[in-house]
Amino acid sequence: MQIASDVIPPDVRAAYGLAADEASDEIVHMSSLINRTYLVRGDLGQGPRPLVLQRLHPVFGANVHLDIEAVTRHLELRQMETPRLLRNKRDQLWTVAGGAGEGLVWRASSYIEGLTIHRSGDHRQLASAAELLGRFHGALLDLEHEFVHVRPLHDTAQHLQKLRSALGSDRGQEDAEAQELGAAILEQARALRIDYGEFPRRVLHGDPKLSNLLFHRAEPERARCMIDLDTLGRGYLAYELGDALRSWCNRAGEDTLEADLDLEALRAILSGYARACPDSLPSAEICSAIDGLETVSLELASRFAADAILDSYFGWDATRFPSRRAHNLVRARGQLSLARSVRSQAGALRAIARQALADRGEQNPVASAQGRK
Repeated sequence: MQIASDVIPPDVRAAYGLAADEASDEIVHMSSLINRTYLVRGDLGQGPRPLVLQRLHPVFGANVHLDIEAVTRHLELRQMETPRLLRNKRDQLWTVAGGAGEGLVWRASSYIEGLTIHRSGDHRQLASAAELLGRFHGALLDLEHEFVHVRPLHDTAQHLQKLRSALGSDRGQEDAEAQELGAAILEQARALRIDYGEFPRRVLHGDPKLSNLLFHRAEPERARCMIDLDTLGRGYLAYELGDALRSWCNRAGEDTLEADLDLEALRAILSGYARACPDSLPSAEICSAIDGLETVSLELASRFAADAILDSYFGWDATRFPSRRAHNLVRARGQLSLARSVRSQAGALRAIARQALADRGEQNPVASAQGRK
């Protein structure tokens, strides 16, 4: 797809060796919810070749690239395929545009051929994705890096408090539908686990939705590498695995009122992860993903419910919903439904986790998680 040459400022084009002549452009829009992303041909001294050019969303500071560089360098040392940042012609990891786009941050990364998949019912594919996530976590266990771009990966207590504040606002008090939904979310939160401090904080991807993995184009059942690394940071594995289970196992998706938790998908994911992650990763920590699944689901429910009142969330599907509020109410109800489903099936989910971890040769893999629900 051709795009206007002024979309990419001249100084950015020069920084990454893009053709200055509009007629020579080979620029393609790529799917991305946050950063404006293009596949281009640039020349950084080794001849023209494909590279991924992105204009960063302002929510990310430019110093996030220092973290990405440290993590991807470490992944390569551990023989894991990963996109790498490409330094511009001034040997910088990012470029700040001047002119009409002054102050906007751009970057280029190496291009890896692959498929982006948003949802899957193929359990082999999901198991491969989980294996990749397990290898990714394992490769970063010994990374010694102090993250400079720190954004909280998850703060459930803060989201619940934001919901309480929204419900108590003038707008919230006049919204009977939001009041009913908010009360249900806060009631579910009364027995919610939000403290995972018994476990260490690991280096995590931060947003392990399926579309943040690339799959082999010729073998789409095989996951190839992790992408979209702006959310890297330290946090609890329960949240990372819980978020993966939440987004990979819900056959209904996020934009429906009722969740549909696929237990066989969950089994495949936990089995794949256990096969690939290091033996040094404690089984109790992996099993905390069952609690994390409920925690992340209810955290999102509270966030979407607050956004419905405050009308603040920047993304919504105008082709399916009449307003941002309507979309967020559906999202909130769907995530509350998922949290309730997880709690009602907690025993079965823990049994699946125990079986998935049995191959690691441990007799009691759910040590600290047993008996909670």
